[in-house]
Amino acid sequence: MIVSWALNFVIGKIALREIPPLVLPGIRIAIATLCLIPIYCWRRPKQSFRREDLPRLAIVSLAGITFNQFFFIAGLSRTSVAHMAVFIAITPILVLIMAAAIGQERFTFPKIAGMIVAMSGVLALELSRGNEGLATPLGDFLAFLGTVAFSIYTVLGKTLATRYGSVPMNMLAYSIGTVTLLPLSWRERATFHISQVSATGWWSLAYMAVFSSVIAYLVYYYALARMPASRLSAFTYVEPVLAAILGYWILGEPVTWTLAVGGILVLAGVWVAERAA
Repeated sequence: MIVSWALNFVIGKIALREIPPLVLPGIRIAIATLCLIPIYCWRRPKQSFRREDLPRLAIVSLAGITFNQFFFIAGLSRTSVAHMAVFIAITPILVLIMAAAIGQERFTFPKIAGMIVAMSGVLALELSRGNEGLATPLGDFLAFLGTVAFSIYTVLGKTLATRYGSVPMNMLAYSIGTVTLLPLSWRERATFHISQVSATGWWSLAYMAVFSSVIAYLVYYYALARMPASRLSAFTYVEPVLAAILGYWILGEPVTWTLAVGGILVLAGVWVAERAA
């Protein structure tokens, strides 16, 4: 799952060369939804969704798919692969904060210390002028909003994933994502010329829809139903390292000292906070 998501940053950059950032999320999620339909029909849900769960199901779906995917693509189009991945890496910190707010976790001194260290790494990234224009404050902010959305998805989806299973949860989330994102893509159709998309562009889109969306999300929710949300999100600390390496190797994006220091601080802070969990 983490390898698939790390490679997704690079593949997304390649897809954005030919597909506009306001068009890509809608098409990606629509394809992913079509891929999920036969899986959903094969794996019949254990039970129908309860009426009292519908508000939370809607919030989880909008946060995990609609807002997360929109801000992910918007951020990726305006910042570097490495910066994007580092912001994704603060997911465990945001999960801890949100889980503590609703009583799932408790704040301790090591957790608070880890949060401070991680946030100092983010500050170091923003105060640096590395990556020579590849990373922008707006892109980083959009990446942060996407991380916030995914953290909400993780915390609020914990109980629901256990109750209903990963396939029904993802089918609902992606269906809502399709309904909300496709109209945005349709409005931007004038900027998208389908005949001009190369084979590389289509293969990139297919990878983002099938591997990083359907397969990785199913694995994520399968694991979420079987371990604490904060422990699962801790696996994301591997993601920025892999993404930075892949960004350098495939796209030639520079890895600066400030990026390395900021990334190390973020990962160290996450490690300290998770060790205390």
